[in-house]
Amino acid sequence: MGFLQITKDNIADEHLCCALGAKSYENAVGEKKKWISERMSEGLVFYRLDERAKVFIEYLPAESAWVPVEAPNYMYINCLWVSGRYKNHGYARQLLNYCKEDALSRGMDGIVHIVGKKNYPYLSDKRFFEHVGFKIMDQAEPYFQLAVWRWNERAVIPFFANQAIRSPEREGVCIYYTAQCPFAVGMVEELGQAAEDQGVPFQAHRINTKEEARTAPLVWTTFGLFYNGKFITHEIWSGNKFSQFLMKKRSEA
Repeated sequence: MGFLQITKDNIADEHLCCALGAKSYENAVGEKKKWISERMSEGLVFYRLDERAKVFIEYLPAESAWVPVEAPNYMYINCLWVSGRYKNHGYARQLLNYCKEDALSRGMDGIVHIVGKKNYPYLSDKRFFEHVGFKIMDQAEPYFQLAVWRWNERAVIPFFANQAIRSPEREGVCIYYTAQCPFAVGMVEELGQAAEDQGVPFQAHRINTKEEARTAPLVWTTFGLFYNGKFITHEIWSGNKFSQFLMKKRSEA
């Protein structure tokens, strides 16, 4: 099986892996494609297996990344995903090596990626990254870690610009998200409806620029859910799971 790079010339006709088979997310995938196309001029690369599979890597120079990470002259991985029957075939390592070779060709000093202290949905398994040479260089509350692969030992050590979640002082549910993930875009309306059904105040703030992302009150800016000013999760919950959470909170009040 070969690999394919998504470019401005083929992005309209090629799938992006993320939401394969999820017809309800067609509009969200369109938003994702628009977001990627705009980032390509900033050096973003989307490289995937040339199959109908969720096997891909998405990365860009850290200076252009939509996260509060200081990593000058590093590459930042937005997402590395190998799922289902495609696991354990070496694809993750091949995709990572492609990123490394690209970074080396641009004269960069290393690669950075946000992982979790343990396995969490939507965050990479840090054990794989540590196995291939990454080291945890920084942490941010409540469970985010910065994995760094630094091949130039004289290069600066990357770090989180925001060490902790800054809770917005708002009652009810407050969500921050970007179009970097189609699931985030696709679920916001459903979550808003679930909150309305239970009479819970709901606000959703779409992050539209790198500057907004770097000053947002969260570390993993793709999605973050707050309740009564407290950070709850980065996980993009289903409407049913979110409704159950709201019912529990209301019963505790």
